[in-house]
Amino acid sequence: MSRIGFIGGGNMAEALIKATLFAELYKAEEIIVSDIVKERLSYLEDVYAVQARASNSSVAGGVDILVLSIKPQQMEEALESIKDSVKEDTLVISIAAGVKTGKIASVLGDKAIIRVMPNTPALISEGAAALYATEKAKSRLEEAKKIFDSAGKAVVVEDEGLMDTVTAVSGSGPAYFFLLIEEMIKSGVELGLSEEMCRELVLQTAKGAAMLACEGEKRGEGPGELRRKVTSPGGTTEAALKVFSDGSFGALVLSAVKRAYERSRELSG
Repeated sequence: MSRIGFIGGGNMAEALIKATLFAELYKAEEIIVSDIVKERLSYLEDVYAVQARASNSSVAGGVDILVLSIKPQQMEEALESIKDSVKEDTLVISIAAGVKTGKIASVLGDKAIIRVMPNTPALISEGAAALYATEKAKSRLEEAKKIFDSAGKAVVVEDEGLMDTVTAVSGSGPAYFFLLIEEMIKSGVELGLSEEMCRELVLQTAKGAAMLACEGEKRGEGPGELRRKVTSPGGTTEAALKVFSDGSFGALVLSAVKRAYERSRELSG
């Protein structure tokens, strides 16, 4: 029986547990979780019927795939707690932002390690994730990819250095869209709409635009083409887009994404 374990039972671990159960990749009894918060373990056990464990080592020693679903600052302590328990043939998957595979290998040894950068829409099974596999883990890449595909869409990068770009684009990306949504709601309220009505309109517009962009991609229509279809010459959309253009919107986005990329590199050392 194949088993998967999670060191850390936070939101992202829960998202993956829920998604893999729904996709029938694992049964509840094949999922083991540890967490420092007892109440969190009780919750996961009650809601998903997974196996809760009090110690990290008891999880690490009894699974075929081990997911390190912890914060980067907790990684060193977590690795020390499991270094003598991880089996030689265990696939280790880390979703801790900025933690390089080399750091994990320096404690656990020459294991099959895959580093993943997911994002928060995985909480509703609409996440975007990028995977990087060490040489020893490449034969198990598809196995890992299925886990993250169950929570949205996963891609593979061949160069670990590109994980900083992934972090800047999709890892932090949801916050960029949330900011635009916030500001559009504020603008609508400023121009007379009630906040409740404006929030409803903007959220549905964001949802519809994202879905239309995804459908357009299937038909070979990129976001630029879709934007042009909405933009009638001399119309309201053109007037608004000119303001964005005059304010160097594209350069501002590039500058923001670059700064996120640089910060990711700083944090990962």
